[in-house]
Amino acid sequence: MDVSGQQSAESAPREKTAVPLVEEAPHRYVIPRTYKPGMRTEGLIFSSPLLLEGIRKDNAADQVANVATLPGIVGRSLAMPDIHWGYGFPIGGVAAFDAETGVVSPGGIGFDINCGVRLLRTDLTVDEVAPKLKELVDALFSSVPTGVGGKGALSTKSRIDEVLGEGAQWAVKEGYGWDSDIGRLEERGRMEGARPDAVSDKAKSRGGPQVGSLGSGNHFLEVQAVDQVLDEATAKAYGLTGRGQVVVMMHTGSRGLGHQVCTDYVQSFVSHEREWGIPLVDRQLACAPLRSTQAQDYLGAMMASANFAWCNRQILTFQAREAFQRVFGRDAESLGMGIVYDVSHNMAKLEEHRVGTARKRLLVHRKGATRSFGPSREEVAPEYREHGQPVLVPGDMGTASWVLAGTDTALAASWGSCCHGAGRQLSRAAANRAFQHDAVLRNLRANKIQVRALTRVGVTEEAPGAYKNVDEVVDVCHRAGLGRKVVRLRPLGVIKG
Repeated sequence: MDVSGQQSAESAPREKTAVPLVEEAPHRYVIPRTYKPGMRTEGLIFSSPLLLEGIRKDNAADQVANVATLPGIVGRSLAMPDIHWGYGFPIGGVAAFDAETGVVSPGGIGFDINCGVRLLRTDLTVDEVAPKLKELVDALFSSVPTGVGGKGALSTKSRIDEVLGEGAQWAVKEGYGWDSDIGRLEERGRMEGARPDAVSDKAKSRGGPQVGSLGSGNHFLEVQAVDQVLDEATAKAYGLTGRGQVVVMMHTGSRGLGHQVCTDYVQSFVSHEREWGIPLVDRQLACAPLRSTQAQDYLGAMMASANFAWCNRQILTFQAREAFQRVFGRDAESLGMGIVYDVSHNMAKLEEHRVGTARKRLLVHRKGATRSFGPSREEVAPEYREHGQPVLVPGDMGTASWVLAGTDTALAASWGSCCHGAGRQLSRAAANRAFQHDAVLRNLRANKIQVRALTRVGVTEEAPGAYKNVDEVVDVCHRAGLGRKVVRLRPLGVIKG
């Protein structure tokens, strides 16, 4: 599935331009700095000949070049193999900016701030789940609120600042999880620089009722099974014990709150354009100098939105565990429903990276891209340090998803970044024209995949044929050293908004 969380805010691709793509090495295609006036550096797309066919039909490569014009960019403007058109930055885009002289751009994070993926393991097998799969999917659909409004499991409007400040740690403190969950979350489920005061009342009003809800569009909850194990030692370290093991993957983000935060600050940044004197080749690249008050306010609000998203996924975890308990008549602990990991793929983070012979603080924008840190980084959870962090890559609901391991090669090649999903090859409108609801369901059921969706368009927009081949996308990342293949997962049951 495309897991960017961007669709409601993206504009349609503009008139296509013939972007030159020069093969530098296998799976590395460079956009020369001479392609467009104002480019401060080259662009680099990680891809393959097969995937390039789709990239050339989209105008996302031109967006890679546009990002290369922004002040303070360090290294190249990058794109992962699941690249497609986005708001300002392409989805699948990665760019790093000097912490002193660079900028922050909301379009480089996205409207669904901290849209991300969480994976739960279980001790159940396919043989144990298959007789109860329909009952299980029904129970999950009943337990997990879905849809555009998707009212959550509790109203936190009166306590929204606590959620924004504490993230998943608030949810665990309130009884929506286990203490052991926190260590398996990126940033331990809480960014300490969060500023609830920088989030507008309108954003808080939109988000308050939505804590503990999945949402619609490309958001999902899937029951999956381990299909292939390609690195047994790493899989074992991640708690993935072998073929046929049942797991649960969920994808959602900061819901209406994050969307409103992005909207608020894009408008704020646009109103200050003349003051800052930053030339923009695309108004959707609206940005602010990192030293400005407006940039610091946005970063504080972005971190608060990220905390909201981690809290949201934590409560969804609680709901999923409860559904399993009801169906199998055992508590979640005895079912082994621990968290494998939780990753963000719409975020900007201040990180230290090697630039030439020196180490520098950079603000790394990842939009539709997952952090892929290898064994050398202290940010990796201690139990995973030997192998690198888990990288969670959903595909489409009829094919597969992947678990990769972060690498030190990625740190050098992509600021420690990897793909975030399969990436769309058809727009939502095109998918609705191309696929029929009943036919999509028949094909999924023929492959023994149970689906529950709130709307018909939730099925047709997300039809497997609307996406690139996730195996091809992951293969590019593996061969380019951005992430190492560990486990392939196949879908059993799908919950959609």
